[in-house]
Amino acid sequence: MSRRRRFEKIGVVAKVASRDAVRTAHELAEWLRRRGLEVALDEATLRAQGAPQEGAFEPGGDYDLVVVLGGDGTLLATARTLAEGVPILGVNLGSLGFLTEIHRADLYPTLVQVLSGRFATEQRRLLDVEVRRAAGGNGPSYRVLNDAVITKGALARIIELSIRVDGNLVARYRSDGLIVSTPTGSTAYNLSAGGPILHPLLAVAVLTPICPHTLSLRPLVVPDGAAVEVTLETQREEVYLTLDGQEGTSLGCGDTVKVTRSRSKVRLVKTGGRTFYDALRGKLRWGGLEAPEGPEGASEP
Repeated sequence: MSRRRRFEKIGVVAKVASRDAVRTAHELAEWLRRRGLEVALDEATLRAQGAPQEGAFEPGGDYDLVVVLGGDGTLLATARTLAEGVPILGVNLGSLGFLTEIHRADLYPTLVQVLSGRFATEQRRLLDVEVRRAAGGNGPSYRVLNDAVITKGALARIIELSIRVDGNLVARYRSDGLIVSTPTGSTAYNLSAGGPILHPLLAVAVLTPICPHTLSLRPLVVPDGAAVEVTLETQREEVYLTLDGQEGTSLGCGDTVKVTRSRSKVRLVKTGGRTFYDALRGKLRWGGLEAPEGPEGASEP
């Protein structure tokens, strides 16, 4: 469990496309303010309710806790921009969700636990992604919590890629693309593409080909301290680099995507005794006992 700490300033971020998330965000803000806490809602949530935007949530600001209401996508977008060390409590208002581990009904009982200091945090590793253009110079750079994906466009033919790890050639092959995933992202696109499920605390990354032309090409797990370089060797095809499914850029022949371990980490709040294996059973509907219930108590503000 975490050491007892004093909470003073709480950030609240909601999935603005969800009316339930926006409504819950404003209810939560009032619940927190009644307990003497300073609350900052994100601009989109304030705007959706026509509320004044002074004092809105600032991703790089100094917060004791950030509560994310929505799904894994909302948490991914928030986590990449937070200041180092700010703990995140994810509340799942969607369907699957491996990062937003608590449900709407457990929100207030869980917060009672967290505000009293009865919680743990789990550090998740990020990857830095840089684009180096064939024409010279550096392209955009990103941070990802889930994955970096190189993939062909909808009408493009199969593409050719070469992969190097720490300067060593691993393979040259033809495929629909490649996924470079963190352990956190192993249950996302990587899993759908046939990659392995990794425990989220492992210090590794996984390279998963997307529909490779050669069936002997299999997913490869490498240390996350290694430098992974992927070069596009196909001309005149639409190819894109997508980061956490939310950001991206186009790639040209000879462009190289370099992926390395980031110095930054994300801290996720853990409560209620749920484990990663409980999540696998519950989310993926594996056999065995159901995942433990959330903390007991009233669910309304």
